[in-house]
Amino acid sequence: MGIEFLEAGPERVVGRMPVEGNTQPYGLLHGGASAVLAETLGSVGAAIHAGPERIAVGIEINATHHRSATSGHVTGVATRVHGGRTLATYAIEITDDQGRLVCTSRLTCMLRDR
Repeated sequence: MGIEFLEAGPERVVGRMPVEGNTQPYGLLHGGASAVLAETLGSVGAAIHAGPERIAVGIEINATHHRSATSGHVTGVATRVHGGRTLATYAIEITDDQGRLVCTSRLTCMLRDR
């Protein structure tokens, strides 16, 4: 997938991914690749929020695809919406190199003891 992390903390995780190599047959960024980027960023935030003695497992994700991307990179910003003892939810916005919204997603992770 080629995901590169730019920032990582319990409240916000930022990463980017190349479009090339993550396309569907029409040359557009694959919707599943956007979902992978969103889940990766949100899961990292949830794991940091959970702490070293706990794990975060995704239990629900949704994604709305607003526009296509055909080149360059897409950047995702995961922002914590809720951070509790048993659940953490992140809103993820994915934009293209021009800052245009490509996808919005929401991920909820269950937090469990190791």
